[in-house]
Amino acid sequence: MSKSGVIKCHCVGQNEGTMVNQKGFSLIELLLVVVIIGIVAAVAVPAYQKGMWAAENGSAYSALRTINSTQVQFYSQNNRFGTLPEIQTMLNNALGSTAGDRVVKGRYVFEMVPTTATPDDLKTSYTVSAVRNVAGNVVYRYEVDESGKIRKILPIGNEGGL
Repeated sequence: MSKSGVIKCHCVGQNEGTMVNQKGFSLIELLLVVVIIGIVAAVAVPAYQKGMWAAENGSAYSALRTINSTQVQFYSQNNRFGTLPEIQTMLNNALGSTAGDRVVKGRYVFEMVPTTATPDDLKTSYTVSAVRNVAGNVVYRYEVDESGKIRKILPIGNEGGL
């Protein structure tokens, strides 16, 4: 016995026969972490998608403003409005990829209304639409015309608009 009255024990091996100082996580702790990660993912993924849609919509809106300002410049030089391929040429293909009479930028397709507008059709007016139609998602449609006003056609209401 020591002077303090406490008996000291000397064990032969380290932690021999006991479960003292075990390190690691229990199965319950690991399951709890997995559940928390699942809840965070369930909240984060829709917020991420909504942010991506807002960014795509903003990009389409910006492209329509660019189309409108380029149409004004084209009209002053040619006494008519331009087709989308002509506008793309003036912008050095900055709007996206040209596919026939259409321009594709991300998930949006830009086209003239009517699609095959002739130079005579473009003497007094033009309308360009931007449509995002992805299966299983909300359809977005914006239009700009010679007045320069950009209108949200779809979706109707406040859902996903700018």
